[in-house]
Amino acid sequence: MTKDKTTKDMADSVNEREIVLDILLELNRPEAMSHLVIGAALKKYQYLLKHQRSFITRLAQGTLERRIELDYIINQYSKTPVRKMKPLIRSLLEMSVYQLKYMDNVPVSAVCNEAVKLAGKRHFVNLKGFVNGVLRNIARNDCTCEYPDQKKEPVKYLSVRYSMPEELVAFFKKQADDTTVESILAGFYKEKTTYIRCNTKKLTVEELKAHLLSENIQAEAVEGLPYALKITGYDYLLACESFQRGEFFVQDISSMLAGELASPAPHDRIIDVCAAPGGKSMNVALKLTDGSVEARDLTPLKTQLIRENIARLGLDNISVKEWDARVSDTASKESADIVLADLPCSGLGIIGRKPDIKYHTDIEKIEQLASLQREILTVVQEYVKPGGTLVYSTCTISRSENEENAAWFEKNFPFIRDGSAKQLLPGIDGTDGFFMVKFRKKL
Repeated sequence: MTKDKTTKDMADSVNEREIVLDILLELNRPEAMSHLVIGAALKKYQYLLKHQRSFITRLAQGTLERRIELDYIINQYSKTPVRKMKPLIRSLLEMSVYQLKYMDNVPVSAVCNEAVKLAGKRHFVNLKGFVNGVLRNIARNDCTCEYPDQKKEPVKYLSVRYSMPEELVAFFKKQADDTTVESILAGFYKEKTTYIRCNTKKLTVEELKAHLLSENIQAEAVEGLPYALKITGYDYLLACESFQRGEFFVQDISSMLAGELASPAPHDRIIDVCAAPGGKSMNVALKLTDGSVEARDLTPLKTQLIRENIARLGLDNISVKEWDARVSDTASKESADIVLADLPCSGLGIIGRKPDIKYHTDIEKIEQLASLQREILTVVQEYVKPGGTLVYSTCTISRSENEENAAWFEKNFPFIRDGSAKQLLPGIDGTDGFFMVKFRKKL
């Protein structure tokens, strides 16, 4: 028996919907992170065919993204409200309704029949009729339901329409005007683009494009970022030979722009105070000749992740240090030409990539995060040489964490802004939500 036939036989024996169901049940744990859970499942089933992996990813991510809307629809067709359902039955109905509403190429019969089979297989034989009845009724009505009135209940309408918790919708409405808020919410659902940063110490961008093409991956240049490529057509990126050879790393445009803002000189010494997984450190390190980067983070797990990425790329001008950014390092005082401070934040700008964030965000804790950022900035500003640069950035769209913290920093420390702050917004700027501002230390 050939290897290809064995792989195909293994793939044919797998129930993709059952894998998705297990992913969703795992994501019911408050501490679970969707990108890690989905990634672990795909790694476990590496032998699956490309279309199977795509189905699993889309269904798991889509169900999680649309959970509030899916529950709203189910509640209009079920006598038992979703909050009273067994977790497995609730997740099974959610993923099935997602297929009915958002996956036109999946037959209704397949959705309903497979859901009923899974209910029985997972020891809910007595609920097979319930599952079948609810799904058939929803399918018969084309998933239609009565949404909240947009004028009378604007917050609830946006909550259901974009599957965003009401308290977060209300929070966003305090940050921006209604048109911008809806653009942001819609932006979270736009197709995610994958960008990579070429390891220009190993090869040119054109050479990388040729290598990618040999692996059936299409690559396009990115305007204004000569080392960046937009890629499509890949299956499991971590398995690509060009990735394993360290020819590139994945990095969003917004994160690359933070490196552009830092604008390091070839000989600069740079400290990245919250560096994991190392993208910004590697980006700026590739701009240096005999300069150096010290990448720091809080835990052994995070620093190990940085080391693994550096080793894969073969970069020898980055050192790694386990350090709590809140603790002053007297040996580093006024030693850095550039300090990168991409600090822990609420992550509201990357909900499109990590939808679990919206379900676990506590609005009250956003102010605590803003306070933590100030605590860290108070310490790390000491590391900047007179005339040197500090770049403060977050992946959120909260004023208290962004513009208000920037104003506070400028008021309380001997720094002046070098140019305007940049707030990138999903659905408007074509990137993740990201804030960055550059400060120059007074001489």
